[in-house]
Amino acid sequence: MQKVLCALIPGILLSTYFFGVGVLVNCLLAVTFALLLEALVLKVRQQAIRPVITDGTAIITAILFALTISPYTPWWVSFTGIAFAVVIAKHLFGGLGNNPFNPAMAGYVFVLLSFPVHMAYWPDLSGFAEQELTIVQNIGIIFSGLPAELDAVTGATPLTNMKLELGLMTMVSEIESNPLYGSFGGKGWEWIALAYLAGGLFLIFNKVIRWEIPLCVLGSIFSISLMFNFIDSDVYPSALFHLFTGGTMLCAFFIATDPASSSTTPKGKIIYGVGVGLFIYIIRTCGGYPDGIAFAILIMNGLVPLIDYYTRPKALGEK
Repeated sequence: MQKVLCALIPGILLSTYFFGVGVLVNCLLAVTFALLLEALVLKVRQQAIRPVITDGTAIITAILFALTISPYTPWWVSFTGIAFAVVIAKHLFGGLGNNPFNPAMAGYVFVLLSFPVHMAYWPDLSGFAEQELTIVQNIGIIFSGLPAELDAVTGATPLTNMKLELGLMTMVSEIESNPLYGSFGGKGWEWIALAYLAGGLFLIFNKVIRWEIPLCVLGSIFSISLMFNFIDSDVYPSALFHLFTGGTMLCAFFIATDPASSSTTPKGKIIYGVGVGLFIYIIRTCGGYPDGIAFAILIMNGLVPLIDYYTRPKALGEK
């Protein structure tokens, strides 16, 4: 868990640089809420608190959740999401190792469906923002709610803008002329994705995670997006856009590889990773949400028992 935290640091720092201090505030709030709720639930269940609190899993869940929400998200939305992640998605199923669904993604989907307006405000990275928020103003928004003047400094994310413009029959080449986009992905988002890619490779080289799931997630997204882009590049964005915009890299290396909710068999890991990538692309392209990472993870989490059952290696001597 310490190595996972270290691998997340470059992405967290770049997210803070591009999106503001709200990223760090959300991380600190989420970690505090997660540790307090974890301790409370363990006390109610009459289990040892210290070993579970210090193993780092609650901290990882909290940070992954905080990195998926807007840096302007009010504190009570973060608390609601963490409460659902820790109490419902984790301990309701028996605690660490028994949860069938990724707690961070379960908490994110819960607040996304419950508070869609509060989750929609992201900093405008196109350079057209009328003003910039100070650190004090950013922190004030988190603790006081969403003021009306927030509209002046926020805008659509690259994935949201791409989906909306394609719905208006605008060609991809015209859409990407917007300053919101960078060299091969969303402006700012592409560098954050590279940071998570570097952190993910660090985890693979240190044998913290295996390579199958990240490679299959990225490979399936790259393959299907490349195919559709080749068919009609005016309607379907490039493969690099899908890889380096949004939370694709964070998902592939840090979310999809959750050992408790992902597949455990060699063949199952491949099927699981490919399925996550395909669902991400399908939801991004055909669904109602600009990014489908959380939904893709939860769908494949639900299929893991079936996947593991039919891909279980035979034991020595088993017919």
